[in-house]
Amino acid sequence: MVTNTHSKWGVRLGTLALWALAGASLVYWGLRLSARPVGLTVPAVAPAPVAPDAQAMARLLGVPAADAAAARAPVASLASRFALIGVLAGRSSGGGAALIAVDGKPAKPFRVGAAVDEGLVLQSLDPRQARLGASVDGPATLTLDMPAKN
Repeated sequence: MVTNTHSKWGVRLGTLALWALAGASLVYWGLRLSARPVGLTVPAVAPAPVAPDAQAMARLLGVPAADAAAARAPVASLASRFALIGVLAGRSSGGGAALIAVDGKPAKPFRVGAAVDEGLVLQSLDPRQARLGASVDGPATLTLDMPAKN
C-alpha cells in the first residue's frame, strides 16, 4: 500500500504565496505606471528682461547729464573682440595660419599677412601666440594668446 506523506497544506500555502507575490507585483507596476512623471512640469515663462535706464541711474547716483551720455555706451576693448583658437606656426619659414574667432562668430583660418578685421593684419605667429597690427611690417597693436590647457 502506498501512503502519501506530503501534506495538502504545504501545497496550499505555496500556491497562496505565489498568488500573493503576483498580486503585489501587479499593484506595484500599476501604481508605478499610473503615477505622474515628476520631471514633466509646465515650464515657467521667464519675464522679459527689463533694460535699466542709464540716465535715471545716473541721476540717482548724482552724475551730471553730460557724464551720463558718455557712460551710457560702453566700448568693447579691442582684445575682447578676438579669440585665438589655434595656431599652425611655420618655425623656419615665418609663415603659418591661425584660427581666430572675431566678435564671437565661428573661428576662421587666417594666413600671416591676411586681413583679420578692418585695419588689422595678422603679422606673425608663435606656437601659442598671434600678433596683429595695422600692417605686416609695422608695430604689433594686439597680441592674442591661446587659452591655457586644462
